[in-house]
Amino acid sequence: MPRLVIDTDPGVDDAFALALAARSPEVDLAAVTTVFGNVGLDRTTANALGLLALAGRPDVPVAAGAARPLVYPAPHEADYAHGQDGLSGGTARLPAHPHGLHRLGAVDLLAQTLRDSPTPVTLAPIGPLTNIALLMATHPDLRSKIDRLVIMGGALTGGNTTAAAEFNIWADPEAAYRVLVEEDVPTVLVPIDLTYRCAVDGAWLTTLRETGPLGEILESFTPSYRAHYTELLGHDCTILHDAVAVAEAISPGLLTTKRMPVTVQTTGPARGAVIADQRLNVPLSPGYREIDVAVDTDLDGLRNWFLTLLGRTES
Repeated sequence: MPRLVIDTDPGVDDAFALALAARSPEVDLAAVTTVFGNVGLDRTTANALGLLALAGRPDVPVAAGAARPLVYPAPHEADYAHGQDGLSGGTARLPAHPHGLHRLGAVDLLAQTLRDSPTPVTLAPIGPLTNIALLMATHPDLRSKIDRLVIMGGALTGGNTTAAAEFNIWADPEAAYRVLVEEDVPTVLVPIDLTYRCAVDGAWLTTLRETGPLGEILESFTPSYRAHYTELLGHDCTILHDAVAVAEAISPGLLTTKRMPVTVQTTGPARGAVIADQRLNVPLSPGYREIDVAVDTDLDGLRNWFLTLLGRTES
């Protein structure tokens, strides 16, 4: 069974992503590591522990990672969308985790998991890429143990945090540049150009709530997030960015990808922007790397796939 590690900053959409992986019979969720991002590291870590306990997977080790970007402090978190606690004020509904944090930090747990795995591991970073950049820098010998990176981040036609930049990449552009451009690991990037198209509406959330206890609690985490996107986009919707990326990590090929050279801007007004060179038949420009970018999926099929997994009883 394929092995999966999620690096995350929960976050409402991260909560859905973790629940999908925890309930999937298709992958072995080997570890979860946390990073600053939607809220601070203490909160993202507590949320990850509680979410795994909620999903019936307290056996999955959790390690805390970077509390800040590699170089410059992040100007702000995303609590305006996720709420002060990251889950629309719903963290009181999370059960206590019976084991707590792993004794190792995130980078060391990532390295240990890769080193000890009998087969290559899929890494799914769905927050800022700081932990992954540090892993690559400190354990270059383990690159061959990574089957692929499935990264939620980036925007090809306009950002959600600045005019050019998506939040996860903007939060640590230097880390993103190192991972997306300087490394040589198979990579799938899932940008917001696609995740916005995978939006779910109020009727979908009602159906989720009726699937069972997990669905009911997940739906209860969405009010702040749903209100943010409803105001932003002008209609009732919730954008499950990270869940879309984890869907591809669980079931390769669920998303349609296109090979593109990409780079990350680390300076100027477009800092944090992912630029994809979509010209035809031109040489690879310096400072770019070819990766797979998710561009399409069966939208209704994906939404139904979410409901099937999230409504699945614990194994």
